Amino acid sequence: MPAKRRPRAAAPMAAEDGLLLLQSQALAEEEAAKTKGEMLTRFLKDKLAKEERSSGLNLRKLSTQWRAVLRETKDEELRRDIEILSQTFARVMDCKDSSLATDLEEAEEQHAQALRSHLHNVDRLLQLQRERLTCLEEGYSTQLEALKTEFETERRTILEQHERESCYLRDVALAAEENYARNDHEATLNFQSARDDIKSKSLQEKQYSRMQLGGKAEVLWEQFQRAMQSYTEATEHQKIAFEALKQKDEKSSREIETQAKKLQKLQDLVTATKGRIAAHLRESEEQNRCAREEKERVLGQLQELKSGMNQARAKAHGSLTRLTVQSGAALKALARVVEKAQRVLRLAEMCRRLETEEEKVLPFYPSSLAEEEQRDARQVLEETPAEPLARAMQDYVGLERFWQRFNKAKLEEQALERERAALSQRNRRLRELLRQYLAGISVSQEVLDEPNPLLAIEHKSCVPRDLPRAQGYQGAAHPNSLLGGDTHPDPIPSSAGTG
Repeated sequence: MPAKRRPRAAAPMAAEDGLLLLQSQALAEEEAAKTKGEMLTRFLKDKLAKEERSSGLNLRKLSTQWRAVLRETKDEELRRDIEILSQTFARVMDCKDSSLATDLEEAEEQHAQALRSHLHNVDRLLQLQRERLTCLEEGYSTQLEALKTEFETERRTILEQHERESCYLRDVALAAEENYARNDHEATLNFQSARDDIKSKSLQEKQYSRMQLGGKAEVLWEQFQRAMQSYTEATEHQKIAFEALKQKDEKSSREIETQAKKLQKLQDLVTATKGRIAAHLRESEEQNRCAREEKERVLGQLQELKSGMNQARAKAHGSLTRLTVQSGAALKALARVVEKAQRVLRLAEMCRRLETEEEKVLPFYPSSLAEEEQRDARQVLEETPAEPLARAMQDYVGLERFWQRFNKAKLEEQALERERAALSQRNRRLRELLRQYLAGISVSQEVLDEPNPLLAIEHKSCVPRDLPRAQGYQGAAHPNSLLGGDTHPDPIPSSAGTG
């Protein structure tokens, strides 16, 4: 049994030696080819220098003969090249002019539409704000006119009432003065009549007494004359003093009567004035009470109006703040839209620079629809749809070319992603094969822990058994796959499989 297993164990060693020998032969061949190429290059350089020296000697002789021929030939070639280049340039310029003009018109139309929409929205906001301010001003003017009218009405009412009361007080004062004068005149007349009656009565009584007491008076008069003479003689100085005192008494009585009359007049005037003052006080208190009530009512209305104005001002301030915030948000949204548009334009410019000549000449791929289907699609687009979403999509018909290019780019991106995924999978498979190959030729703790082809005879591998050397050679010949480099290895040489 051991004699039979040795050739099987030596087979991988022979394969490895064969691979190493082939690699060393390939390196030697490359070195020989490189040396041969360098020698051939030096030889050609030397030969070229000799030919240049010899051609320099013969060039002067042949220049006159070949100049005309070369000029004609070169002229024809240049003319053909110029014609070809001019045609190509004209075609490319026409394509670019048409595409750029179309893009420019679309961009200008979109910009004009966006600008018109923005200006329309701004005008609507300004109109709404102006209408709102006009309504507020009209309401304020109406309230102010109403307050002014009410104030003027109350003022005229108060002034008319004051004028009426003043006229009433003047009439009352005039009537009181007339009543007092009339009463004073009546009292004076009564006093004079009473005085005349008393004087007449006293004269009649005096005459009667004089007639009755005439005789007695004569006797008594004589007695009285005698007594009076004696008394006069005795009281001459007292009589003089009595006369002086009598005159003084009469004067004082007249003054007392005058002062009493004045005092009575003053008392009557004071009483009447006190009555008028009391009446005026009652009326003024009533007027003051009414004025205070009216003032309190007006103050309440003023407070209500102030509170209403404060609420309206707060509401207007809140609305203005909300409008300012909404305007700021709209400006920010427009700035974001403008930034996005600028970014789209920059990306479009970058994409235009990265386009190939074929994409510049034919930027849009032909449609896969038939002519009848295209005609039906155009008819459907020209018709006015009934659904709101379809009507909204009508505004974006001008972006059809853009979506074609965008879809084309997306399809290419998806194709490249799939190709990249396939190449990544192939790279992982090749790395797995290389790892298995390296694990087969090396010994380590990890290799010993895992199934090893050197120790396991019946090892099931995912690699087909008919191409172990070719796959091993392929993994060893392309170590760049380990670094994620070229994922397209060169085809395996047929000599490697046969060796």
